[in-house]
Amino acid sequence: MIVELALYLAALLMLVGAVFSLLATIGVLRFPDLLTRMHAASKAGAVGGGLLLLAVALVSQDAAVALRAILGILFLLLTTPVAAHLLARVTYQPAEESGQQVTPPPE
Repeated sequence: MIVELALYLAALLMLVGAVFSLLATIGVLRFPDLLTRMHAASKAGAVGGGLLLLAVALVSQDAAVALRAILGILFLLLTTPVAAHLLARVTYQPAEESGQQVTPPPE
């Protein structure tokens, strides 16, 4: 009973994670500029990847695999915002150094 429940929960997590990953991909392809594309990739991509790894942890039924999946989730949650911040900073920095007006991305 519990194994079946874990399998159904893992299937649901995989489905939701795949949808988030698909939305991140569509956002990267469809959004007009770097910052909005970066937003889609960093937010939805991290959530989608995290949900997929959580599903792997549930389905594996092995402590070593589950631990690696959870460490992967932590790695995603720690590194994705930092990478997005650094990318945004590099994007704005040359404009600020040259004295140009920095405009926010169009909404």
